[in-house]
Amino acid sequence: MDGSAQGANRQIARAAVTVMAAFIFSSLTGLVRQILISRVFGTGLEVDAFNAASTFPDLIFNLIAGGALASAFVPTFTSFLTKNDRNGAWQLASSVANIIVILLSALSLISIPLAPQIVHYILAPEFSPEQQALTASLLQILLISPTIFGISGLLMGILNSHQIFLWPALAPSMYGIGVILGVLFLVPWMGVYGLPCGAVLGAALHLAVQLPALIKLPERRYFFMLGLHLAAVRDVARLMAPRLLGVAVVQLNFVVNTIIASGLSQGSLTAIKVAWIVMYMPQAAIAQAIAIAALPTFSAQVARGEYNQMRASLVATLRGILFLSLPVSVGLIILRTPVIAMLFQRGAFDSHSTDMVAWALLWYAAGLVGHCFVEIIARAFYALHDTKTPVFVGAAAMSLNVVFSLLFSWIFENMGLPPHGGLALANSLATALEMVGLLFIMHRRLGGLEENVIFTGTMQAALATLLMASGVVLWMNLTSTSPAWLIALGGSLIGGTIYVLSVLGLRVPEGRALLEIGLRRLRVK
Repeated sequence: MDGSAQGANRQIARAAVTVMAAFIFSSLTGLVRQILISRVFGTGLEVDAFNAASTFPDLIFNLIAGGALASAFVPTFTSFLTKNDRNGAWQLASSVANIIVILLSALSLISIPLAPQIVHYILAPEFSPEQQALTASLLQILLISPTIFGISGLLMGILNSHQIFLWPALAPSMYGIGVILGVLFLVPWMGVYGLPCGAVLGAALHLAVQLPALIKLPERRYFFMLGLHLAAVRDVARLMAPRLLGVAVVQLNFVVNTIIASGLSQGSLTAIKVAWIVMYMPQAAIAQAIAIAALPTFSAQVARGEYNQMRASLVATLRGILFLSLPVSVGLIILRTPVIAMLFQRGAFDSHSTDMVAWALLWYAAGLVGHCFVEIIARAFYALHDTKTPVFVGAAAMSLNVVFSLLFSWIFENMGLPPHGGLALANSLATALEMVGLLFIMHRRLGGLEENVIFTGTMQAALATLLMASGVVLWMNLTSTSPAWLIALGGSLIGGTIYVLSVLGLRVPEGRALLEIGLRRLRVK
């Protein structure tokens, strides 16, 4: 590996550590948010209604200004910065911002009076009329947030393109704080309506935390224009169009899961929601943190025509992802019940709720490595200005997910197993197939992915994870009658220690690199 690739890898690693730290804080904030919600509402009808209502605003945001926009905007915006054309960069950013505001505001305003029909025919047709009415009322409040999130999401792309990662990475924690304030101060006198009000407050905080960093950017400008005549705006639209299809298919899966879960036993919808949140925390801290840090670097390498360096950076990033995600996946599978009990089992969230969430977490955690790999490989395609390939592969995988969801929930039910676990298994299997497809195509696109390097890393990570799992299982057997917090925290500490020592003992480069970066950060502080 030449010096240029090594420098790019170090840049990605430094940025990833910063984003990862912020994402860990955001994950902890999200965890506190969910603990407070679970304590008040458990897995009852009201929180099922809120979770169902949240699906539609998320759908609007993700279709117009979510991952589809980021994948198209960041490479195009970065290419302007690489060429030192800041005027063109800010014309593009201003145009996209104005278009986002118009589209999201229009969709939200149209959807508010149609909320009862949206709930009845799309989101939760299996809910009772009373629960549908409650879901529609909550949805009408939540529809304020997509426009705010749209602008905030664009700011994240702008700041990341300038290699500014801390404040965008902290934005999700601000959303969590808004919901926490809603639970603590609004729910006591507004009931469940305090949750959507807190979510809207969180969206505003999500945007506000990034504004100071935006103001400090050099040669910052705003243009009151739509820029439909600009080639760059058309490029973003062209790159975004296929990605939009992929996002639509993904969101369709969430809607299908919501519909299926609404027809299962009470609490099934909330169980898969909470289990997803627990699985998503390490995914965000590991994969999304590294992906956010890697995309600008990948994009700059492509803009300079440095494809060999980009391949080397991608391979190194995939190895790092593997070493971080595999032990977490196995650890969650083994410790799922004490972890859920420690985090949520209090108030209205009883042992039955713990069992329901832990069952879904078992199947979601099995797909953690696949989710993490997809995050990175998809970013590599976006950097190559190819949004079609990950979209088509993702659309095919998520279409299978719909079929798997219906099939596995039916199989689980007929086997006497809680059927909501089948929804989680369907997601994990579909994501694994998506990962395999993307790796195969990227291998052909770049003329190889140094498979021997990735294979060696896989074997090393698997051996270290096996040693870790053995230690955790032994700990659980020794402490089977102990409190859940002791089993969960002790198992996490023992497992983490065994894994780190195993990685260092195997002389894995990623382990030494992360240790060096961490020590360097501590010395700086």
